[in-house]
Amino acid sequence: MMADEAGQASKADAPEKETYDDRPFHSDNLPPEVRAPLEAFKGEEPPAPQWFRDAIAQAPERSFVESLGTRLEALTWGERGKPGLLLVHGNSAHADWWSFIAPFFAADYRVTSMSLAGMGASDWRERYAFTDFAEDAEAVARATGLYEGGVKPVYIGHSFGGGQVFFAAARKPEQMRAAILVDTGFGGPPPEVLAERQKRMEQVRNIPTVDRPSRVYPTIEAALARFRLMPPQPAGNAFVADFIARRSLKRAPLPDGSGEGWSWRFDPSMWEKLDRTGMMPEQGLRIVTPMVHIYGAQSVIIQRRKSGEASFFPKDMLEVEIPDSHHHIMIDQPLALVAAIRALLAAWPATSPA
Repeated sequence: MMADEAGQASKADAPEKETYDDRPFHSDNLPPEVRAPLEAFKGEEPPAPQWFRDAIAQAPERSFVESLGTRLEALTWGERGKPGLLLVHGNSAHADWWSFIAPFFAADYRVTSMSLAGMGASDWRERYAFTDFAEDAEAVARATGLYEGGVKPVYIGHSFGGGQVFFAAARKPEQMRAAILVDTGFGGPPPEVLAERQKRMEQVRNIPTVDRPSRVYPTIEAALARFRLMPPQPAGNAFVADFIARRSLKRAPLPDGSGEGWSWRFDPSMWEKLDRTGMMPEQGLRIVTPMVHIYGAQSVIIQRRKSGEASFFPKDMLEVEIPDSHHHIMIDQPLALVAAIRALLAAWPATSPA
């Protein structure tokens, strides 16, 4: 969800169709509000409304859960014994992308937001795979008490995380009661991203290794000025983008040894380490998990699907449109997203096995 100089190159043999549209890339051909939405604030926090300040004041339980030899970050709200919700973020993001959404559900649910392996404060791996997500998700959900409410949890995933939830629902439907996907697409990147990707592939063709260190910025102001969203879009609410960006950073030694600076927390080599085996669903796969898709009316992912791009969603799947929102609905229309999820959980699924 965040683009920067780190981790920009692509492998030439990547498949034409992939289950994410937010892979990082580097481009200067973007308007300022898209290229650097936080630069104008010069490191200061943008003003935020009271509802947002109240939400983030509800601090979660922060813990780590081990899965497949990796420690995964988990943030949890609400009491054990209530129905569970598992929240999954998008590419290059982290569990705090849901920190101002989850508190709205904590009175009625046990809610956990997890950081995927290689992102947030979760450990990095030598290899990443879509097929590992179902195991990771269940480990986090069980360790944080999401199965203790008398019913299985509902999984909710945004973008790349929505793709992970979709495949978990398809392959291990017994893990969850239902799945809510938030602006999730199955096509490859847009043409301008493909063109930039090809250009950068030519630039790095003779580099003998795919391992690249994360860039370290001397100040938090400099780091925040480089934060931007993928797919490219304005940050609908700067106070949300700033909150997310600050929690995307960690302290790191400066290259010249003069002290510490700031670096992004995700693994910059994740895309080179990603095993795409089994990433695409089998032909004719029947989805039995109750599933809903919430999407932004202005999302480029949805626009491409409406233009005829292939989708693996069930043909009769319920879809909910959020007006005046791009791909990152929790940034553009966070309260509308809360309202949509609340309405769904109140009335849907009508019947499902525990």
